[in-house]
Amino acid sequence: MTTVRDYVSTDIDELYDVCLRTGDGGRDASGWMLRPRLVGDIFVGPYLRFAPELALTADDGVRAAGYALAVLDTQRFEQTLEDEWWPALRDIYPRPGPAPHGAEDELLALVHDPSLSRHPVLPGFPSHLHIDLLEHLRGQGLGERMMQMLFGRLRAAGSPGVHLGVAAANTGAQRFYTRLGFVELQRSDDEIYLGLSWR
Repeated sequence: MTTVRDYVSTDIDELYDVCLRTGDGGRDASGWMLRPRLVGDIFVGPYLRFAPELALTADDGVRAAGYALAVLDTQRFEQTLEDEWWPALRDIYPRPGPAPHGAEDELLALVHDPSLSRHPVLPGFPSHLHIDLLEHLRGQGLGERMMQMLFGRLRAAGSPGVHLGVAAANTGAQRFYTRLGFVELQRSDDEIYLGLSWR
């Protein structure tokens, strides 16, 4: 039986694995990642360290098989990462070449280039979240349950709204978020940002 609970520190390796196994637009990225912890170091680790009170784990009874992660103030979070997270990763991961090619080089660029926008500043939607579930947990209402829990925590902390990014190719996720009330705020060739306001 799958349960949703608060993140605990012993979940970290399994949540990094979830991130890797959903890191290609919801599909398994482990086949092309030469540095398997890189994707987790970008999309999971910072949330577990700096906003653990907004980190939920989906536990399938055997392992941590999904997560929902949020931050209250995106702008402040990005500054915290620049000050306290990315410098250590820059010592670990190589800088990509002058013309990055391939998805892993694009991730390395995120680590090394502070000018790249990891999350846009979206007035009225200062909070943001990520959610990923391994395939065997999808379609059970678990994602919605986890997100509603985070919405409640963000509202209680005073946030007026939340946003998230979704791969433009991930149409299934887009339908899911639209059903929850998210609306499109911004779009690029690769990614769409959606927002939900509760005011």
